[in-house]
Amino acid sequence: MNIFAKFVSNRKWVWLILGIWVIAAGTLSAAPSANDYTINTGENDLPEDARSFIASEKLQEHFPDEDGLLALLVFREESGWDAAGYEPVDNVSEWMTEEADLPALEGVVPFHQFPDHAKEAFLSEDGTTLVLPAMLQDGLEMSEVNDTVTSIQEYGDGAMERGTLLITGPAGIASDTIAIFTNADLVLLFSTILLVLVLLIVIYRSPLLAIIPLVAAVFVYQVTDRVLGLLAANGAFTIESQSLSIVMILLFGATTDYSLFIFSRYREELRKIELKYEAMEGAVKEVASPIFYSGGTVLAAMLVLFVADYGPYQNFAPIFSITILIVLLAGLTLIPALFTIVGRRSFWPSVPKVGENTLEKNRFWGSAGSFVTKKPLVAGGAVLIFLIINGLNVPTIQYSFNLINSFPEDMASREGFEQLEESFPAGELAPVTVILEREGGFVYESEEFAGVEALNAIFQETDGISTTTMPEEVEAAAEGQAQGTSFFAENDQALKFDVVLSGHPYDHDSLDTLDVLNENREEILSESGLSPDVYSLYFAGETAKQADIRGLNERDTALVVILVTIVIFAMLIFHTRSLVAPVYMMSTILLSYLSAMGLSWFIFENFFGFEGMSYRIPLYAFVFLVALGVDYNIMLISRIKEEAGAFSLSQAVRRGVALTGGVISSAGLILAATFGVLMTQPILELFMFGFIVSIGILMDAFLVRGILVPSIVTLCGKWNWWPWGKTALKNIERA
Repeated sequence: MNIFAKFVSNRKWVWLILGIWVIAAGTLSAAPSANDYTINTGENDLPEDARSFIASEKLQEHFPDEDGLLALLVFREESGWDAAGYEPVDNVSEWMTEEADLPALEGVVPFHQFPDHAKEAFLSEDGTTLVLPAMLQDGLEMSEVNDTVTSIQEYGDGAMERGTLLITGPAGIASDTIAIFTNADLVLLFSTILLVLVLLIVIYRSPLLAIIPLVAAVFVYQVTDRVLGLLAANGAFTIESQSLSIVMILLFGATTDYSLFIFSRYREELRKIELKYEAMEGAVKEVASPIFYSGGTVLAAMLVLFVADYGPYQNFAPIFSITILIVLLAGLTLIPALFTIVGRRSFWPSVPKVGENTLEKNRFWGSAGSFVTKKPLVAGGAVLIFLIINGLNVPTIQYSFNLINSFPEDMASREGFEQLEESFPAGELAPVTVILEREGGFVYESEEFAGVEALNAIFQETDGISTTTMPEEVEAAAEGQAQGTSFFAENDQALKFDVVLSGHPYDHDSLDTLDVLNENREEILSESGLSPDVYSLYFAGETAKQADIRGLNERDTALVVILVTIVIFAMLIFHTRSLVAPVYMMSTILLSYLSAMGLSWFIFENFFGFEGMSYRIPLYAFVFLVALGVDYNIMLISRIKEEAGAFSLSQAVRRGVALTGGVISSAGLILAATFGVLMTQPILELFMFGFIVSIGILMDAFLVRGILVPSIVTLCGKWNWWPWGKTALKNIERA
């Protein structure tokens, strides 16, 4: 780090560093943006060995006509369609079937050609809601999906003499998602820049101290955006729209944090040393190692996500690893170079002068440090009780697997889906497709028909299942081997039918039903008289998929939490050269995470009226809060350890809290505010995530770092640095 400090503060090298970043940003401007390669949640989610993925592959293999992206056209007429006639629906159906120039539209039910009694099959019991399914081609670009859905909606709005048309289903949701995120990233970007600028000016009352971190962040943003876009364009990974929003926040927040760490120490050195280059060299010697380790903990946490099986978590790993790597590189090169070039003028109008006392400039945190060291049990105990009380609320959190509830209430596809929920039995919204496959093909014998009918009876008697769509007379349905029917596959290898669940398809009870069916597939076949050696049973559909996702999420969350904890704990041991300090550093961060989750859920449930939290939030929040929270602990412990080389432990704690208090509290406030910008996004999942991370960061910066950890350090005394403490402190004294 001493050699590195000389490099990034050298009179000539600082200009070279800046030049390299300018060239990199300019050259990469020719590369595609990451925005050009974003996808929506739900695509490529499951691994190939997931039960519902295999079932979906079987469905496409045996029933290829079933493949495609489903759009559900929901027609609503409060006075009832059957009483008023079906003319508006007929008009839309005829246009889509015979007139529309929509290459992406694969097929639509010719509703206008049906007699009235057949049309009633598409109608709800109260007669107010009619559903017309349409199929778009599979594998379309998101822009093609949006263009097709938008064209249908525009024609329908003009053709509807009465009633309303809302388009939902996977195609409608995908189209609305594009509309939601159109320009949303730009709004998020400029909102973040403005917020950081205002906060820096208010806190430090210096225009250049606000502008320099933002200049660095703009360079980092340009490089990160184009590197991600270049890799995504070449198929290295996929980028979720929501992930890109979080990347932007992380990028600006972390870059600003590292800027604060550097210029805070730089200001200290300028009060000791006249030459700006020597002052920066001294600053980098002290902060480069903490920044390296703090960035390394975030990077390590992101890399652990590669062990996850769930698609969004895997996609998260490379995107955020690359982002934090570029931010870390900027923190160690670009930011020191920019502040060195500008020098003392960075702090105008409060230019630091040689001989000023830094401690006198941090009176609030100096008083806090004195209180903590005098009464560590009182100070630390109060914070500990507060964190534990909040954490006890975590078991009450309700998790939701219905991601459509995360979208705005006035979004057309959500309104359409909710109209379906009101008008049709819950289970009919997303029935489970059962595929029965026979090795070598069906033989169409009485014994086989009896087994299939027995299988149907078992499903009808199973708890959680309302009914099935299997014909009462299987033999009659299979007459002539039923070639070309929707019941038997044309290749004679499989048959399919739907199972309608008793409850809502996204409820935990419905997911439990699918887990039971999947776990007992062989027993079900045997009980029906169909040999498991010859026949295979598969379950496809949204409920089957969400059941797999729930299982993967539970497995991935447990594994990632354990591995992230172990990895960061090991890095803390290496950094602190102690076995004691990492224990309380890691423990307090974990407790802070639980407290943030519990307190946030209490607020969500009692003040916002939210009924559930997205199942993905706990893992995302854990990775960010643990990794980012450790940053502040590293900065604090590093400074206390440095001060302990020249002062008693009690004095070292007081000085450490005082000297880092201002910068860490400012960094925490700005980082929390940047993540809080996510609360302005129209997606509830982003709102909750931004709220939880903001609360957690504020707890870490003010309570954990400012009070709890210093209290524990004071109580542990000489054991803080066990077993390598003496050697480490002697090295510090010699330095």
